[in-house]
Amino acid sequence: MNEQNNQSDQPEPRFRVRAHHTASTVTVYQAYRPGIGLAAARDGGFPASWSRDRMTWIKPSFLWMMYRCGWATKEGQETVLAVEISRDGFLWALRNACLSHYVPGLHGDRGAWKRQLKAAPARVQWDPERDLRLNPLPYRSLQLGLAGEAAARYADEWIVGIEDVTSLATEIHACVRAGQLERAARLLPQERPYPLEEEALAHLRA
Repeated sequence: MNEQNNQSDQPEPRFRVRAHHTASTVTVYQAYRPGIGLAAARDGGFPASWSRDRMTWIKPSFLWMMYRCGWATKEGQETVLAVEISRDGFLWALRNACLSHYVPGLHGDRGAWKRQLKAAPARVQWDPERDLRLNPLPYRSLQLGLAGEAAARYADEWIVGIEDVTSLATEIHACVRAGQLERAARLLPQERPYPLEEEALAHLRA
């Protein structure tokens, strides 16, 4: 298990959503160029330059976001945002999502999957979760892509708050580079299993 969730001796399920969450919200992560990211954190919503025509990917896993943005060092991903969204919105996205790849047992024929993927406003892919050194772990982390109606709902309805956590990413990365893994782990957002009814993920397990 990764460093922030190592209290249990039970094996981690291959497909499970883990996130920082409250009774009414779930936190997801994104990384943007400063022109978008800093404005979003300042205003609590995305600026006009944020494109609604592109698919936007949200990630409940902080460490997977660090893997994706290189600890906020990759071009165009220098500002890391923690976006707190409503649980209702997150659940709507999952229920209206399609897996990003074809699974015969779930989709029947490939043509049916392609039609479903084209029509769905959200899509899901499961990528290996990461440890503090960003090495892959044997279980998966949810990535949720939002387009069309889902992207509009995300921007206009679901967002409760946006925080710039770039400095946190930089601090944790410095600890990792210095070999201070226990200190780095203590700084991580506390992610725990996110409660979902079976039906919410049944059509999304690869």
